[in-house]
Amino acid sequence: MSVFAGLLDDAAVFPPGLKPLPEAVPAHARHRRSRYAELVGPLILAAPALDGLGALLAGPLELAVTAPGGPAQLPGVMTTAAELPVRLQGLEIAAPEGMSAAEFFGALAPAGEVPVFVEIPRDERRAEFIAACAETGRQAKFRTGGVRADLYPDEAELAAAIRAVVDAGVPFKATAGLHHAIRNTDPETGFEQHGFLNLLLATAAAMSGAGDAELVAVLAERDSEKVAAGVSTVDGSVRERFRSFGTCSVIEPVTELAALGLVPAELAEEEGETA
Repeated sequence: MSVFAGLLDDAAVFPPGLKPLPEAVPAHARHRRSRYAELVGPLILAAPALDGLGALLAGPLELAVTAPGGPAQLPGVMTTAAELPVRLQGLEIAAPEGMSAAEFFGALAPAGEVPVFVEIPRDERRAEFIAACAETGRQAKFRTGGVRADLYPDEAELAAAIRAVVDAGVPFKATAGLHHAIRNTDPETGFEQHGFLNLLLATAAAMSGAGDAELVAVLAERDSEKVAAGVSTVDGSVRERFRSFGTCSVIEPVTELAALGLVPAELAEEEGETA
């Protein structure tokens, strides 16, 4: 697998982008026809959005669905998706507060053979949920940001999470807050934001046996040339663990990858979302 193939899940309808569904669906189709199409994963929608999707589809759609309400939303999602011309690529399911791993994983049967990404809770249940993912073949999902500063895990917390899933042999994806390739401070909010390339490089380091202190340093690195140089040496095996991340803008990460010399410059010349 190419290091960047399918890395960019299209989360255009989620904050801060909040693109209306009637605009997001045709924009996604344009991404899938673009020069950078190889880098683009499925369109991600929350479960309630499925009800308004059918009238917008001109052809088959590769789709991932989030279930923020937990496994209770699964039967409805599966029923609705079966009636639409979609290829369901993944289900991203949140763990309701107080629900044990045994209860949660026992309620995933309606997903059938569709890959399930379990949103790992940021509390004392984390180890239990990661262990259950390893036992059941489910994958993990980590939140790496959001609309409040407290939704961003710091470097130590994220490093520990990466270490845990790598050691357990559990693939994972990330969502929210990865607005740039390199670690940065958002000039408008002041939030400390993780870089998606830092995350990729930290995963590769964990797979190579790096200690937690090294993972923290990689996640904190703000030197774009240093991070890009490290990523340029990583092979596709890193994607066996770090599967993808959700981005509100597909063209912006493509543009940053091109500026860093990690993908051909002509990929960023595509008009993308405004085409």
